[in-house]
Amino acid sequence: MATLARSAPLQPEMGTLILLSIPDTHKECIHIETLKLNSSENANFVTMASTIGIPPAPVLKVVSENFSLETGLRRMSEGLQLHRALLSSVSPRLEQKDRVIGLQADIRDLVVQINKMLKMAQAEAVVQPSPTPVALRLPGEYEVQVAAHLTLVQLQAFGQDTVRCLRGLDRSNDEETQS
Repeated sequence: MATLARSAPLQPEMGTLILLSIPDTHKECIHIETLKLNSSENANFVTMASTIGIPPAPVLKVVSENFSLETGLRRMSEGLQLHRALLSSVSPRLEQKDRVIGLQADIRDLVVQINKMLKMAQAEAVVQPSPTPVALRLPGEYEVQVAAHLTLVQLQAFGQDTVRCLRGLDRSNDEETQS
């Protein structure tokens, strides 16, 4: 089942690169001291995320009989495109955006790789939908800061799941080539 995408180079290190750049990006663009990247308080912002208009990321699972390779790759692509769109929505209102722009480029590159894998895994060609722009409700500077913060927090969690799934595919690929 998963062997169809095996000939595409798996690049969990690209996802790792994104994960490594998130803390510096957060440090550069978030100036409200109470907004910490790895804080247990982040769970308290669920209502604020909804009010601002930040949708949840797609759920990723390990490839199994109940969760196909195509579904996993599609959700990775959709989730990364969502976060790229969220960053695009908030970045014009940030004072410092150099790292955000770099992070968006890294996300775009990983989406390209995942979409190549998805194309190889699919029996027939399916056109990937373009990500729809995200319209965030950002009336003031505080909402801009919270939106950027919550986007980076959610991207970090989604990125960790993405890397875990890509490494799982990479491991199963190594096991298949050894047998």
